[in-house]
Amino acid sequence: MGPHPAVAAIRLAVRRVLHDILNDHPASEANPHERPAPPLVLVACSGGADSMALASALAFEAPRLGVRAGGVTVDHGLQPGSDVRAAEVVLRLRELGLDPVDSTAVAVGREGGPEAAARDARYAALDAAAEAHGATAVLLGHTRDDQAETVLLGLARGSGIRSLSGMAAVSGRPGAARRYRRPFLHLDRQTARKACMVQSLPVWDDPHNADPAYTRSRLRHEGLPALEKALGKGVVEALARTAQLSRDDADALDAWAGQAESSVRDAAGLLECAKLYALPPAVRRRILRRAAIEAGAPAGSLFARHIEEVDRLITGWRGQGVINLPGKVVAQRQGGRLVIRQG
Repeated sequence: MGPHPAVAAIRLAVRRVLHDILNDHPASEANPHERPAPPLVLVACSGGADSMALASALAFEAPRLGVRAGGVTVDHGLQPGSDVRAAEVVLRLRELGLDPVDSTAVAVGREGGPEAAARDARYAALDAAAEAHGATAVLLGHTRDDQAETVLLGLARGSGIRSLSGMAAVSGRPGAARRYRRPFLHLDRQTARKACMVQSLPVWDDPHNADPAYTRSRLRHEGLPALEKALGKGVVEALARTAQLSRDDADALDAWAGQAESSVRDAAGLLECAKLYALPPAVRRRILRRAAIEAGAPAGSLFARHIEEVDRLITGWRGQGVINLPGKVVAQRQGGRLVIRQG
């Protein structure tokens, strides 16, 4: 008798991702007969149902594919007893057979709001853990429900098609572009919870997930249920499909912008307004956003309204003055050139 369908589904999702990771790191071409060291894959685990289901599937599948499996939990320090919770998660991961297992405490700042600040601190800690252990990848337990929430949040911000593309199945920061893998983006939250239940895995329910002070919590417990009541079941699946379609379109436009950027710069590397004006708006604004980020504007604080103001220096020039952007970056038009720099 095989495993419960929920357990089988999460194991299959993890197995596919591990195969992808192994394909990304083949044996050395210099000596193809040399046995490579087994890659290390970490699971980021909060102790919640999604990440515990992911940890159990990784612990089951990794040895069968010759992959080392470890884990890391991040203590955000935002709740009383968070250090005790982190210690419990470490114990559970070790009981599953994962090694190494780390607990990392972080200080959460305030920039961008509490949710964004906690996310930034968490990813910084995960990056540090991956680099310290030489991990090939870090698995994250985001589900299809998380993806739907992310799409709706992007829609509410009005930040364009890239926000609607949600979370990528594979992502990372410069220098580790394929570090993060999300095996569960096609699985719903209930599948992960059921997998924990049938395996008798203890699960911690973060009280912040039910706290109406947090935007995502309100969306999860009020917004999405209201949409499903008004539009019928299938809203989550439709939003997840929207994410994938939007990501394909956004990737194509990003590639177009990358190719076009060199053609709109002069010999000194400055952006030429007339050449920018001739580009389609979606391509031009991507070039402007990239230039602002390169000048020092934080990507997470750079919104569509900022780029629209800069874009008007190209399309609606009336002698405007300096445009102030996040990160103390300024944009101004000078002699037919667009200058974006630190102020």
